[in-house]
Amino acid sequence: MKKILCLFILLSFSVFGKDKTYTQEDFDKKVNAEVERQINLIKKKSIAQLTKELLEKDAALNAREKELDQRAEQIGMNENSLTGEILKFEKQKAQIIGCMEDHEKTQLLRVKQLVSVISNMRPQKAAELLSVQESQISVKLLQKIDPEKASKIFNLMDKEVSARLQKQYLNMQQ
Repeated sequence: MKKILCLFILLSFSVFGKDKTYTQEDFDKKVNAEVERQINLIKKKSIAQLTKELLEKDAALNAREKELDQRAEQIGMNENSLTGEILKFEKQKAQIIGCMEDHEKTQLLRVKQLVSVISNMRPQKAAELLSVQESQISVKLLQKIDPEKASKIFNLMDKEVSARLQKQYLNMQQ
């Protein structure tokens, strides 16, 4: 408050001059007018500053909005790319599953053919053939052969091979 009064006194000297004598009423009018002028200057300065801040914030918001739009566009492009990759993966998966199913069918057909061939062989020849095959294939074949013929084949095999195949055969039966 003291600062404002000092300011007004100084302003009044500069506005009125030293040579003139004024009445209290004139002095109050001049001081009030000067105070109003100073307040208006401050208001104008504040409005200008506020306007400047608003414009800066508006520019920052516009820049942020552009950035968000670019991000949304990038996300959309990435999403499309990802969708394409997923579709490509699904096609490859279907192809692989198809190949596996074809392989399984072919393997079953071969097993059926080998079963018919082994069923028509003599037990000694069948034992020799199954002894040198992979154990899984041999067990699959023995599983589909008549049990009586399978037991004859097991008896004619080498004891170690026969024991290993019988163990796998029994595990497959369970």
